[in-house]
Amino acid sequence: MSTKTYAAFNEVDALAPHTIKRRQLSPKDIFIDIEYCGVCHSDIHTAKGDWGKPNYPVVPGHEIIGRIKEVGSEVTNFKVGDLVGVGCMVESCQDCHPCEEGLEQYCENGFTGTYNSKNSKHGGVTYGGYSENIVVEEKFVLRVPENIDVKAAAPLLCAGITTWSPLRHWNVKPGDKVGVIGLGGLGHMGVKFAKAMGAHVVMITTSESKGADAKKLGADEVLISKDNAQMEAHKNSFDFLLNTIPVKHDANPYLNLLKLDKTMCIVGAIEPIEAVNGGLLVMKRKNLAGSLIGGIKETQEMLDFCGEHNIVSDVEVIDIQTINTAYERMMKSDVKYRFVIDIKSLKEA
Repeated sequence: MSTKTYAAFNEVDALAPHTIKRRQLSPKDIFIDIEYCGVCHSDIHTAKGDWGKPNYPVVPGHEIIGRIKEVGSEVTNFKVGDLVGVGCMVESCQDCHPCEEGLEQYCENGFTGTYNSKNSKHGGVTYGGYSENIVVEEKFVLRVPENIDVKAAAPLLCAGITTWSPLRHWNVKPGDKVGVIGLGGLGHMGVKFAKAMGAHVVMITTSESKGADAKKLGADEVLISKDNAQMEAHKNSFDFLLNTIPVKHDANPYLNLLKLDKTMCIVGAIEPIEAVNGGLLVMKRKNLAGSLIGGIKETQEMLDFCGEHNIVSDVEVIDIQTINTAYERMMKSDVKYRFVIDIKSLKEA
């Protein structure tokens, strides 16, 4: 079926209208009429070829919210009209150990991304949520609580689960002192989740103005990381650090903040970081780790938690016709904290 989208055609030109073909429904497929799609930094990096030459044309978007319009004959857990989401994955092998454990994001054969991935089962390349609709296997469709703000729920499918997964994996609990390093699309969700889990949340930032914003989001304290006296006062005191800094940086000062046996998890910098002093790890048995999104089961748990605690992202809603301006603003960190496309603007164009 013909579907209107916005696509990147090369590394330099602006995204522009494009028409693609969505596959016909197989028995286990769900056809979703998209209402909103979040805009992630990964969309920009892929469209611009920052992570290697993509499969142009690229239709980005992996923070998708919509309603089911049609279901395949073997679909059992969803029905027409359900409010659903699609995140970063639409397929995995389902046979390897991580998949069997519900950790599809670590599929040993590589998961199929929602866009710009070769689709082993159905052929062709996947196209994402900057589009009117999408067809996804039931296994990779998520139920979205009806009580939360639909448009602001879209970034939960990437920014949300990226921060939720490490907080859950390292068992953040009431009373823990948790530091969230960096306040952006990821950091603001980290603050909200950690606070809702009952932690004492400290925003760690170089910017005093961002510290003020973090307190509005629920942070209990602000630690200005360029202030040596403040860093010294918090030394060896944190139970967990969620590091959302998206670029190469010096992690050593933050490792000094951890207690014995505690962990700093990197979720932002998908690139080399500066050399780590092994002594900081050895002397107090500290851990430096990383984490990638979350599996389908875990993502559903996160959405359910958001429904119970009324947690959504802080968003600015845009028409798809302004996506290129939004990209420029994102690169300048000029958004609090996530752009979300109203797909109605595409359908009515």
